[in-house]
Amino acid sequence: MSSNFNLDLNLNLSSEAPDVDLEAPAEPRPAIENVIIIGSGPAGWSAAIYTARANLRPLLIAGNEVGGQIALTTEVENYPGLESIQGPELAAQMQKQAERFGTEVLLDYVTELDADGPPFTVRTASGKEFRANAIIAATGASPRRLGVAGEERLTGRGVSYCATCDGFFFRGKDVIVVGGGDSALQEGLFLTKFAARVRIVHRRDQLRAGATLQRRAQENPKIEFVWNSVVESINGEKKVESVRLKNLVSGETTDTATDGVFVYIGHLPNNQLFLDKLAMDEQGYLITDKLMRTSAPGIFAAGEIQDHRFKQAATSAGQGVAAAMEAEKYLAELEDRAYPGHKG
Repeated sequence: MSSNFNLDLNLNLSSEAPDVDLEAPAEPRPAIENVIIIGSGPAGWSAAIYTARANLRPLLIAGNEVGGQIALTTEVENYPGLESIQGPELAAQMQKQAERFGTEVLLDYVTELDADGPPFTVRTASGKEFRANAIIAATGASPRRLGVAGEERLTGRGVSYCATCDGFFFRGKDVIVVGGGDSALQEGLFLTKFAARVRIVHRRDQLRAGATLQRRAQENPKIEFVWNSVVESINGEKKVESVRLKNLVSGETTDTATDGVFVYIGHLPNNQLFLDKLAMDEQGYLITDKLMRTSAPGIFAAGEIQDHRFKQAATSAGQGVAAAMEAEKYLAELEDRAYPGHKG
């Protein structure tokens, strides 16, 4: 089940058979896992590293997007200890570290969770079923859509939510980025490597992004800003040809020609597994206490599935660590081996 496909092929073409030291077969998985981690972003990998180091042999079910949102990010410059790293590389290093300590990684995604436990039951898209005494939910969040005419029909035909994935296809083109936060400016700056012009459309007259990103964007000659405006529709037959913009101050609408639309207006929690099973706030994020415990004892949550305020790779990683440490304490209590003096 592991996703470790780094094969070291030592081809010996001599006529003599080489001496081979065969590794012992992998230990079978237990009937009831200690802990299952759902999701593979920074929160999930951090939880995996810590539970693996606690000798809990965690099973991590990676989900639809291995590495989570960080794997779709270009340059990461605010992760402690790393001056600059590409998002996919950071995600790959986290996975390698988790697997080195004994995490089992399953390239699958969970379709059903039975929250009555322990043990809890999870079922996956491939038809597998697992039981575990603890669950760490790290399913993250997904990009919020504009919800305008033409968006869904033209997704993949000029509408995108990932500049890293699709920027190359807009070499020499004109693109629009919708949003005013860090992600919008980060991806807008990335798109200037390919596009001839990047227009950033924001519904207000000032940005929400950090000062450094604002300075870089404002100094980049390829970037223009369209203030106090929203996209009302995305137009085109077989591909994006234009957008209709509405100025929120004057009420005026204009059709603006463009080749692509990149949307960065926030995220929605990936909470479908937990509906009617775990307590959520009005925005659909899981409610946790300071120990990362959800409303169901034995189920913990970390990262953007429960964090709609900070939403940083570093904070998600820290929350994953906390969830792992508390899960280990919870399992110790289940087995009547709790730490002396520990209280829940």
